[in-house]
Amino acid sequence: MPIVKGRGLVILMDEIETGFTKILEKIDELKKTEGVLADTVRNNDAKLLGRMADSAIPVVKAAGLNMLKKGKQDTKGEIYDPQYYPQKMIILGKAETTGNRPDNPQMQVTDQFCVLTEDGDFFELMYSFDGFLTDSYFSALDPKRAIDQYGYDIMFMLYRAMHDYLEGEEALVKALDTVVGYIFARSPRSP
Repeated sequence: MPIVKGRGLVILMDEIETGFTKILEKIDELKKTEGVLADTVRNNDAKLLGRMADSAIPVVKAAGLNMLKKGKQDTKGEIYDPQYYPQKMIILGKAETTGNRPDNPQMQVTDQFCVLTEDGDFFELMYSFDGFLTDSYFSALDPKRAIDQYGYDIMFMLYRAMHDYLEGEEALVKALDTVVGYIFARSPRSP
């Protein structure tokens, strides 16, 4: 402690040092709490992703795409006679291909995506190309399996879609920003 003249200044310096020590203790407590909260969120990640999917249904209906189910490809690479899935979808993630399709082991997977449908359901969409026909395999995913296979990136992409397209739910998006911050171990940022 610095030596200063006057009794009042010594007491004031003691109070400042005590207050500074308490602030440092509070920061340490908050860091510990943040770690616990991040673990809590991670332990409930599938529930969170499922609830986010339900909340994102209007986003998928408004900004989703009709994905190709099957189509023939000409020599220039253009698709003709396309067939599309009836529901709109948003793509949340892409994975390394699994090799061959589960429904037909003769067909190699060329592209593999995690999508969310306008019903709020997760699916895996795999595409195969045999030189003439682009064909797909569409398989349901539960939220836990979606996270296991595609990582937390799908949660972040869903959050971004909600942030950009969900109207009238600013409080929900702000709360999700905080939760996503815990998952990715970063400080919450403003939308």
